[in-house]
Amino acid sequence: MVQLIVGKKGKGKTKYLLDKVNSAIREAHGSIVYLDKSSKHMYELNNKIRLIDVSAFPLKNSDQFIGFICGILSQDHDLEQMYLDSFLRLSGLEGNEAGVEKCIGQLEELSKLFQVEFVLSVSMDKEELSADLQSKTILAL
Repeated sequence: MVQLIVGKKGKGKTKYLLDKVNSAIREAHGSIVYLDKSSKHMYELNNKIRLIDVSAFPLKNSDQFIGFICGILSQDHDLEQMYLDSFLRLSGLEGNEAGVEKCIGQLEELSKLFQVEFVLSVSMDKEELSADLQSKTILAL
């Protein structure tokens, strides 16, 4: 399952995402990974959550990003959830909203294949998303 938290920059998506991941770790039976554009939020995360600073890796586009996600999935068979803050930046899709649906579709396929839940913060208004992506939205700010 892929869930979206949407809204323009500065609306509070990251705070909501941090609260959600810190709550989720209490009930998790496997591991949880939090991907971010920096390690800025390291001390706001429960120490049982693995933070990955994606900026340390030379990802240039969404295909490389999906490969990166597959690498994480292949290394941790107990992975239950992945939280992706600043999804458009991490995936190389800033300014390329046309590619968002394809990339999220690929994450949906990976979710079904590996039984991993993805929660993404996306810097777009809900109205800018397709009907399919709007149905995946759990919070619009």
